[in-house]
Amino acid sequence: MKAVRIHEFGGPEVLMYEDVTDPRPRPDQVLVRVKACSLNHLDVWVRKGLPGVKLPHILGSDVAGEVAEVGEYVGTFKTGQRVLVAPMHFCGHCEKCLAGVQNQCREFTVLGNAVDGGNCDLIAVPLANVIAIPDALDFNQAASVPLVFVTAWHMLVGLAGLRMGQTVLVLGASSGVGIAAIQIAKTRGCQILGVASASKHDFLRAQGCQHPIDSAGDYAAQARAVVGDKGVDLILDAVGGRSWTQGYDLLGPCGRLVAFGLSSASAGNTRNLLHALRQLMSVKKWNPMKLMDDNKTISGTNVGHLFSRPDLVAPQLASLMDMYGKGDLHPHVDRAFPFTEAAAAHQYIHDRKSRGKVLLVP
Repeated sequence: MKAVRIHEFGGPEVLMYEDVTDPRPRPDQVLVRVKACSLNHLDVWVRKGLPGVKLPHILGSDVAGEVAEVGEYVGTFKTGQRVLVAPMHFCGHCEKCLAGVQNQCREFTVLGNAVDGGNCDLIAVPLANVIAIPDALDFNQAASVPLVFVTAWHMLVGLAGLRMGQTVLVLGASSGVGIAAIQIAKTRGCQILGVASASKHDFLRAQGCQHPIDSAGDYAAQARAVVGDKGVDLILDAVGGRSWTQGYDLLGPCGRLVAFGLSSASAGNTRNLLHALRQLMSVKKWNPMKLMDDNKTISGTNVGHLFSRPDLVAPQLASLMDMYGKGDLHPHVDRAFPFTEAAAAHQYIHDRKSRGKVLLVP
């Protein structure tokens, strides 16, 4: 089969589309023929040199496709069935998993990180990672759901306990997670502010964002002009650095800031440790006494690590599928690049041109 693989870390040019050995499913695995694979910022970090990634490495995270073959212990799926491969649960074969200490296992099937991912024709994954998808959900949309929608749901509902009519500010609002957050907040009648470049504001309005904010200016000042002294109830921020400080000051009483990335530390197509260190040094330190006096909350999430807790993630995915079935969610696919154009896809997402999800397809 063919796969998009890296043999070294670096810019998009290190992505190689090459022949690799066809995988064979173990007795507890499902072999899936890939129809679409989501491209996430995680993949960009992996390509640049994310710690823990073993080379050579096949990139890719969320996968949608058809069952090509099942292991002898798998009785719940049949050949040809339409499925989603979600990056959750455990590898199922390392010593810790076999010993039953799954909460200590670090070799998660987080596709695109510790194990090979879905930028390939065929992928063999543990049964626990496979979810049947409804016929109404096409492969491109299905591949757009797990990582970004679970991230948005976990932040809005799991961490922040979002209530009806609250005010939500989303930085990077035109990203996959940003669009997911807007759509979920919309179902709760929230006042939504979204930060993105001016060229994307009409798109944000169409998604349900009432107050687009220009990322080229002072986002906090623009937001303050909308909410006044009341402040914002919830801020979702994947930019980090100075923006976390601005966001904290913008919060109203009982407001919550959820950090889920540090994109400000990523500059250029290759890893720049000095720039990343500067951004980390710019992060303000908050004393718990300060949080108490201000009645504010700061939370953080890395859903790539949370997928090791299926007891937390599986109910969230079920809720999202239910919302999709009711017509409340509409995964937005910006572009689907063929595997042969993986470098162009990475450059596209790096240049922040995307509106919603970017996919790679065979």
